[in-house]
Amino acid sequence: MITAFALTAMAAACTPGSKQLSSGIDIANLDTTYLPGTDFYMYATGGWQKAHPLTAEYSRFGSFDQLQEDNNERLRSLIEGVAAQENEAGSIAQKIADLYNSAMDSVSLNENYAEALAEFLQCDGYQSSPEITAKWLAEVWPRMERQGVNGLFGMYIGADEKDSKNNIVNIVQGGLTLGQKDYYLDQDEKTVEIRKAYQKYIADLSQHMGFAEKDAQRIAEDVLRIETRLAVASKSRTELRDPEANYNKMAYDEFKQQYAGIDWDNFFGNLGMEGIKDICLGQPDAIREVEKVMKEETPEALQNIYLWHAMDMVASYIDDESRALTFGFYGKVMSGKQEDRPRWKRAVAAVEGGLGEALGQLYVAKFFPPEAKQRMEKLVANLQVALGERIDVQDWMSDETKKVAHEKLDAFYVKVGYPEKWKDYSELEIGNNYLRNVLAVNEWEIKDVIKSKFNKPVDKDEWHMTPQTVNAYYNPTTNEICFPAGILQPPFFDMQADDAFNYGAIGVVIGHEMTHGFDDQGSKFDKNGNLVKWWTEEDTKRFEERIQVMREYHDSIEVLPGLFANGSFTLGENIADHGGLMVSYQAFKAQLAQQPLPVIDGFTPEQRFFLAYSNVWGQNIRDEEIRKRVKSDPHQLGMWRVNGQMPHIDAWYEAYGITESDPMYLPKEKRVNIW
Repeated sequence: MITAFALTAMAAACTPGSKQLSSGIDIANLDTTYLPGTDFYMYATGGWQKAHPLTAEYSRFGSFDQLQEDNNERLRSLIEGVAAQENEAGSIAQKIADLYNSAMDSVSLNENYAEALAEFLQCDGYQSSPEITAKWLAEVWPRMERQGVNGLFGMYIGADEKDSKNNIVNIVQGGLTLGQKDYYLDQDEKTVEIRKAYQKYIADLSQHMGFAEKDAQRIAEDVLRIETRLAVASKSRTELRDPEANYNKMAYDEFKQQYAGIDWDNFFGNLGMEGIKDICLGQPDAIREVEKVMKEETPEALQNIYLWHAMDMVASYIDDESRALTFGFYGKVMSGKQEDRPRWKRAVAAVEGGLGEALGQLYVAKFFPPEAKQRMEKLVANLQVALGERIDVQDWMSDETKKVAHEKLDAFYVKVGYPEKWKDYSELEIGNNYLRNVLAVNEWEIKDVIKSKFNKPVDKDEWHMTPQTVNAYYNPTTNEICFPAGILQPPFFDMQADDAFNYGAIGVVIGHEMTHGFDDQGSKFDKNGNLVKWWTEEDTKRFEERIQVMREYHDSIEVLPGLFANGSFTLGENIADHGGLMVSYQAFKAQLAQQPLPVIDGFTPEQRFFLAYSNVWGQNIRDEEIRKRVKSDPHQLGMWRVNGQMPHIDAWYEAYGITESDPMYLPKEKRVNIW
């Protein structure tokens, strides 16, 4: 349950005797045809939106995407520098170079993909006899599982939420190519259209990969039927947000007895996992349905869904037509994109995905100076003080709970920039064939996770993002906040900008991640990362009453005609945005008291704080992408991370003189009052 954001960067202050720092605010980003109290989002970001119209490549383009574009160019320069030189066989440089070059070699991809694909699918004699189908299921499918192909459920090894120092094997719902159950069950016109397009995509890709038209149609029918069965039994994204309801720990022998419809010894043995002691089962109803599917569906239908998951997984790593088919569905239909990313960006993403920390070492050495890490750690410490002050003044929290909350805050494990120890890729072999390379990476990653985590204690020094990632996260089971180097750079962190900008940008990000430790999910984990009650019943009740205001407010937001936001699904992120703003603003005001800042470009320091925050979320987005994110993204849309938050922040009213006559005005009794 790692909670990621995709956020900003670090703070700078104007010290006595130093030169005057800039505001960091680009006035061109504003659109002053809007009034702050009418539509603060457009007021703060309308100019940016006009200057950055959506290109055919994007379904959404915002400030984070711009930073990712800049980062892609940096990564490309590093990779191509390595790829152009002579590299020792087996070295990290050789692996980076060969993975990138194999992705870029379009001639070989298009001319030679069939051999590697046939080797992967092994479909000679496809469904010509029950014996051949049984042999495929017994021999080929287990090999595909070791190569990362998804089956009908999910398995991972992670911290035991009630014994957070130790890892445990988790079995969870899965098997849905479209990600969440809504796509299979909702009956609105747009979702029905997506299902029809999905079925056509299955048939088209299957036929392109060598299956006869009638077989391709049957594969599509079997896949949609089985995945719909799994969807009915699966929990929604909102239901998955309740950690207690998704924690069911039992001894492995008991688990095998209760869910005997699946050969668990065979499944785990295939992955080299012997000696399992306990299992944490996430969603029992979904696994019950998998048992029924395996019993009631024919072997031929099971082969079809496994084949589909395999074909869908590798479609982007073979010929251009396969890539065009998968982009046509996921890119165009699901997101509204009009044009695929250029090949070099996809190749950079492949290296990033397969050799992320190896690439991260090169990135940090060139682009992340030690002083940036030091400044960030200092800023985090300032925000911890501010959050502690916010805890102290909450009238809904008892002294008993405040004491434990401080203990949890003090126990935050802070990670900045890059890991102290790096992954060892020595056992990963990379050659010249792109598909084989991708499969080798997948198989290596599965083995590496099992080797490092299975029946092992939790490694608190593990990073869940690469250093070059433009994002940040909070992990409740280790009580850690992490800020990779990739996000600690312009336009989000500006060493030449003053505190108003940096506290409004990266400061809110830091506060956001800290607040996740006390949101509707994080508040259920103690300072050691264990899922246990540490709030009093009275405090919990008062907290629930207050967050209900946030839930109902966001439920009422109509993001498209007839389509409303999901206040329950986005609750944790909305609470964190609110807390991030409140905590960072308090820290900013403390700094302002020590080092006053001038009015710049007609804006007070307080006004610039809120402009800096809003500029983080400037973006353009297509309707298709909005619909997809409402179903799948626990974060609110960019516009509503501004217009959905400002009406609940008293300091914003004061900074801009918002009154009852302004459309965004909310009476004080209707505002969220948590932090």
